[in-house]
Amino acid sequence: MMSKKVQIKSTLLIGMLLLAAFSRMIPHPMNFAPIGAMGLFGAAYFSRKWLAVLLPLVTLWLSDLVINNLVMAGYYNEFTWFYEGWYWVYGTTALITFTGFFTLRKVEFSSVIGSSLLASAIFFLATNFACWPGNAMYSQDFSGLMACYAAGIPFFQGTLAGNIFYSIVLFGGYELANAKIPFLKSA
Repeated sequence: MMSKKVQIKSTLLIGMLLLAAFSRMIPHPMNFAPIGAMGLFGAAYFSRKWLAVLLPLVTLWLSDLVINNLVMAGYYNEFTWFYEGWYWVYGTTALITFTGFFTLRKVEFSSVIGSSLLASAIFFLATNFACWPGNAMYSQDFSGLMACYAAGIPFFQGTLAGNIFYSIVLFGGYELANAKIPFLKSA
């Protein structure tokens, strides 16, 4: 059975992930989203590794359900559980979380920012690679792949800014809570 302290800490962490995920519904620049930051946050603060991977994915999926079926409902013919290519975003988020296990062994400003930069690069490389095979806009050779990556650069700026911003908000918010509620560190 979980202690009261562990329950409070878990509720706070999950609540922060949910708030970050649902902030995607606030109007924002292209790709300015909390996705990478959520994976890093999970890696840094959930002691059970399976929860560190699962909870950012679940909160992302819940916000996707709302976005796809309420906010963007006009783009889909029926209730949408998963959008086309969802596995690339979710797989990349899991990879970012796994990366965070190594880069965030000690949570410091420099490791959080460095991890955010790395998460942005991982997301850019994986998701742009995913849209290249079979895409008629790009030749199916190395030059087509490079053209696909070049076309993704404007989106990378938003990804980078979003990961840094949300990492600062999530990690900073949690550290502030730790300072105000000291037992969180021991929970």
